[in-house]
Amino acid sequence: MGQIMRITAPAMALGLALAAPSFAQDGAPPPPLAGTRLDVVASGEVSTVPDIATVGAGVVTQARGAAAAMAENAQRTAATVAAIRKAGVADRDIQTTAVSLSPQYRYADNQPPAIVGYQASSRVSVRFRDVRKAGPILDSLVAAGANQIDGPSLSIDRPEPLLDQAREKAVAAARARAVLYARAAGLQVKRIVAISEGSSEAPIVRPMPMMAMARAEKSADTMIEAGEQKISVSLAVTFELM
Repeated sequence: MGQIMRITAPAMALGLALAAPSFAQDGAPPPPLAGTRLDVVASGEVSTVPDIATVGAGVVTQARGAAAAMAENAQRTAATVAAIRKAGVADRDIQTTAVSLSPQYRYADNQPPAIVGYQASSRVSVRFRDVRKAGPILDSLVAAGANQIDGPSLSIDRPEPLLDQAREKAVAAARARAVLYARAAGLQVKRIVAISEGSSEAPIVRPMPMMAMARAEKSADTMIEAGEQKISVSLAVTFELM
């Protein structure tokens, strides 16, 4: 938790208070500060286990003709998506993010580039609502034909209730700090004049991309450890001390 304190004399606080936002129902400005102004910056933090894992799965195929490359790619992509659905992933959590076709060239000295084939690629984004299932499904994607895998990105499905908890902690921390400063100055906390939310953060963990293993070799089962993430909120709170 960071902290910033600024105490100003009542005369200066009067001018600053007139610029403060109004909290009265009739739209009238709040009464001017009669005491000492104290500005505090405090933060609140909540830890939780991520409950969403997002993985990118790609299929890359090559053939001499463009149509053949696209046809093989479509077949393997369909098998990959079928494996995802079979694992229990809902359609709303499967999204095609890219489809491309590009020529492959052969280069020789003093010769123009010559097309020798085509590469087709497609990519889907898969969201898992049970992080524990992400690892086994990754293995099934490779078995079904995916040859590029990246992720997972771990996140929180509904961060807002946790952000509210962090906000409550931030306000409590700001009030406790105001009481400490007031006591040290021989004053008391009269009221909160203003609250401003500076920043809030619900991070997404993004591991380094990884390439899929060759299907011909049986590798160890992929394990995804969810770990823990921290959600934080920072507030600037203005108090009046008497």
